Amino acid sequence: MTWRQMAKDSSMSVLSSRTGRDRQRYDNNFRLVSGCIPYRLIKDKELEEDTSVDFVNKLQVLMVSSPNRHDLVFPKGGWENDETVLEAASREAMEEAGVKGILREVPLGVWEFRSKSSISTNAEDESFGGCKGYMFALEVTEELQEWPERGNRQRKWLNVKEALELCRYEWMQRALEAFLRVMQEEEEEEEEEKRRRKIENKGRDNAR
Repeated sequence: MTWRQMAKDSSMSVLSSRTGRDRQRYDNNFRLVSGCIPYRLIKDKELEEDTSVDFVNKLQVLMVSSPNRHDLVFPKGGWENDETVLEAASREAMEEAGVKGILREVPLGVWEFRSKSSISTNAEDESFGGCKGYMFALEVTEELQEWPERGNRQRKWLNVKEALELCRYEWMQRALEAFLRVMQEEEEEEEEEKRRRKIENKGRDNAR
């Protein structure tokens, strides 16, 4: 489908990740960042058939710990000049969380924020350390047992409520809220399509 892209297999070793900022993209003074919200729908048959269970409670997102910290974030990192923003998001998902999957081509949004290093220095210049982050939704189809940053990060599947509570950055919370709106809208559209087809099929049966 035109609005999705299968996350490509990286040519790099799964035991290494990109470092440094020699290829980093900038927009004026803003460092460009690309990331994603990896997600899955619970496949428990009983849960799927239980119509009383809200769609949101069937949805899980994958978060990772920051190096030397216990709070959680979504995979993200610098968008480099030899890759597209979609390739950067897929790469970060593999490097930081060890997952691959189907990446939606339409971004959830673009958020401006300051890097943690600039916040810690209490820089008075608001443009100092400024970043512009593009976030996408990634439907996870594969979880790797070994990945580049496994030694520095732990990954954890959470429901949306838990993720909102544990998410380290406010801008990522906003991205998660945007993700939830998109998923709920799609679910409603799918349910409406099912109802429409059911009515059409019933009409055909009655006409026979």
